[in-house]
Amino acid sequence: MAQRILVVDDDKQIARLVQSYLEKAGYTILTAYDGEDAMRVIRRERPDLIVLDLMLPKRDGYEITKWLRADQALSATPILMLTARVEDGDKILGLELGADDYLTKPFNPREVVARVRAILRRTTATPSAPHVLLVGDLQLDVDRHTVMMGERAIETTPTEFTLLRILMENPNRAFTRGELIEKALGYSYEGMERTLDTHIKNLRKKIEDDPSDPQYIETVFGVGYRLREDEAKR
Repeated sequence: MAQRILVVDDDKQIARLVQSYLEKAGYTILTAYDGEDAMRVIRRERPDLIVLDLMLPKRDGYEITKWLRADQALSATPILMLTARVEDGDKILGLELGADDYLTKPFNPREVVARVRAILRRTTATPSAPHVLLVGDLQLDVDRHTVMMGERAIETTPTEFTLLRILMENPNRAFTRGELIEKALGYSYEGMERTLDTHIKNLRKKIEDDPSDPQYIETVFGVGYRLREDEAKR
């Protein structure tokens, strides 16, 4: 069965353009043109991914993202934000609220297809064993798609989960930003480092006792990041 994608944009011409390219790529497309209609479709249809504009009537994309991530039944749904807002602050806010990726208008429709494929590939892939990863008090269950810090459940976006899995599969290995972008996001392009840094910042807020002094995800200056197995066990 083809994966189902919800395209949300109040500009029907843009929505039709994105729909056309995604359908040619083999996906089944649902559409919504305002925030409230989008929420109804999400509840009813449970799409595999949402391409979400930010500037929408009734409920904007930020509100929808916050609502989606707060709903346990829907929180794992990947989100690709597609918007005319180009400021770094807007991008970072979208990622901090739980978006998996971000594209600004004007855009190349082929790039939308590439991003969608990459997100779905990393969120639906079946990783190799081991299926439960443990570093210190941090536990990641690949099959159940859950993260625990001791007895506390940690809610992650699909992209955060993939990043954490890669780091936990390779404790104490220093990854360059480029390596993490390629392995976790599935593609690379200029300016992606800022997006990666925001995802890492979000993960630290969720798993670290003190995000300003991380005991798990360490910045390796001049290189990138690593998950410190030895320090995490202190």
